[in-house]
Amino acid sequence: MANARWDDEYDVVVAGSGAGAMAGALAAASAGLRTLVLEKTGVLGGTSAYSGSAIWLPGTQVQRRAGIDDSTEGARTYLRALLGDDNSAHREAFLETAPEVVEFLEKDPALEFEFRPFPDYFAAPGRLDMGRSFVPLELPVEELGELAGLVRPPVDRDRAGRGHSAKPMAQGRSLIGRLLLAFTATGNGVVRTETPLTGLIVEDGRVVGVEAGSLRLRASRGVLLAAGGFESSAGLRASRDVPGGADWTMAPDGANTGDAIEAAAKIGASTGLLDQAWFCPGLLTPDGRPAFTLGFRGGLIVDGSGRRFANESLPYDQMGRRLAAAEGPFHLIFDARSGGLPAISVPPLTTDEQLASGQWVQAATLDELAGKIGLPADALTATVERFNGFAANGVDDDFHRGEDPYDRYFSGGKPCVVAVDEPPYYAAKVVLSDLGTKGGLRTDPDARVLDASDRPIPGLYAAGNTSASFTGPVYPGPGVPIGSAMAFAYRAVQHIRRSST
Repeated sequence: MANARWDDEYDVVVAGSGAGAMAGALAAASAGLRTLVLEKTGVLGGTSAYSGSAIWLPGTQVQRRAGIDDSTEGARTYLRALLGDDNSAHREAFLETAPEVVEFLEKDPALEFEFRPFPDYFAAPGRLDMGRSFVPLELPVEELGELAGLVRPPVDRDRAGRGHSAKPMAQGRSLIGRLLLAFTATGNGVVRTETPLTGLIVEDGRVVGVEAGSLRLRASRGVLLAAGGFESSAGLRASRDVPGGADWTMAPDGANTGDAIEAAAKIGASTGLLDQAWFCPGLLTPDGRPAFTLGFRGGLIVDGSGRRFANESLPYDQMGRRLAAAEGPFHLIFDARSGGLPAISVPPLTTDEQLASGQWVQAATLDELAGKIGLPADALTATVERFNGFAANGVDDDFHRGEDPYDRYFSGGKPCVVAVDEPPYYAAKVVLSDLGTKGGLRTDPDARVLDASDRPIPGLYAAGNTSASFTGPVYPGPGVPIGSAMAFAYRAVQHIRRSST
């Protein structure tokens, strides 16, 4: 009879395949639960695969191995300074779980992490100038074998429709590849690609399965929604007043359109933080899509009046929020001294290609440059001259660029206020991009999805950008999106195990 009603049956169904989804799926499969990963696109990893794979999980054995002076208490001090006591129960759950989830992951031979310096993003008590985040080791493609084709390629190759190169998988691809290796090795894991979640099945008030197109898939122990946010949906962004645009997000094509959030809302789940995202500057590429840009070590960014409006070297979410509050269009102004783009971009950008596409403009003088990009020449010239004066004096009197350890991290400790005075001059279009929305389903500290009365919906869990982030509008440090997604997905599975025994 069961086969007549269900197309297939599992203990746990996980919607999504980013770092949080895969960590949760691994936790479930490792506990002997038959686990299905549903992915709407043809490859796994979502935006996590595009990322640098920094993981912000404080006070773990990874930091201890590296001799880093990190602790749960230090991270608590830092988060409390930034967030106050908002979501304190979630904060404590996250801090408690961080060492546990890392210990669990590193017990698997497929998962290896190492500390990598990357400063926390705010000058607040408890901050570590070297940061707390760590990354996975590179993964040779041959270790994945036939599974390699399931991992989303790096953003430049993915957008061009090319697969992986022969080089080892690094950063986000390594993280997803390693989690996939571990998941499949359990013998309890199944992956379905090109299978979008289209609905949730409820019986007697409990979520017991999912609809995936024409398929009805049973989840006898629980459903974990970790399918990203809604950044790729122009309609949902507009209705929720999220700055930026669906064309400017870093989400992969066809992904992160809010399906999981909408499916849960239809059965009474409550939502929060819907106007928020993990923001960043983006430089437009020849195909009109953005390149995530950070670590400005030269140049300056001007608004539609030709004037600076922020410290360009701010952590990217903070700079993104300055863009959201200012009036564009925005341009990065730099010169020949930079020897190309004075920042890091994902995907990498080359001067010749950008000039040929018209996304960058070159001129012999600042006056000529201003004319080409539609800015008042006197304002742009005055702005650059004032900036050059700061470079000569070594102090940015307007926005204090270069005074924070994060500012100097990407310049190797050298000054990041560098004169723009060697022609030719360049202007690159800058837009407000994002790494995903961060508002979604409201959850309790065990990642159980809540209804409008703050009651958990039995059988339903959410993590990552499908849920409302416990950090609110704040982005505390590198890898918080991935780290928190992994921690709460892990907590969801621990609750599933406890409630089913």
